[in-house]
Amino acid sequence: MASTVHHGTGIIVTTLVVAMILTVIPLPEWIVAARPEFVALFIIYWCIAVPNRFGVGRAWLTGLVLDALLGGLLGQHALALTVVSYLSLKLHLRIRIYPLWQQALSILVLITIYQLLLLWTSGIIGKPATSWTYWLPALSSMLLWPMVFSVLHGVKRGFDVS
Repeated sequence: MASTVHHGTGIIVTTLVVAMILTVIPLPEWIVAARPEFVALFIIYWCIAVPNRFGVGRAWLTGLVLDALLGGLLGQHALALTVVSYLSLKLHLRIRIYPLWQQALSILVLITIYQLLLLWTSGIIGKPATSWTYWLPALSSMLLWPMVFSVLHGVKRGFDVS
């Protein structure tokens, strides 16, 4: 009976911590509205790259940590990241075979769904978005996807995450 050895749980956790740091690091005023959704991007990557290692449960836990970190409504990001990770897992075989520019379009759709869920939960508690700039992170995340994919793919290969 052969046992499967998995490597890289610490690497996955470390990349998610880096994503959370990138989410809270101060940026110049002119670019704050377009900050990419780093945590969602990293979760989408891990769901596509190693679907047997990263799933809905880990995305939910990551979302709860992000909710606590940002000081918002507890469960808001957890819900949105859970839905996005579920969709990423269901579509991972299709998304993996796309060239990077088509993957970026898929990322645009997934991040837009993520933001719609955040907008919905914010609207329920009476904090709707105030302007069209709310949607800029979806566009910036799409544009940043090829770089995020390349960096995380290098990390995955370099540390033999399987």
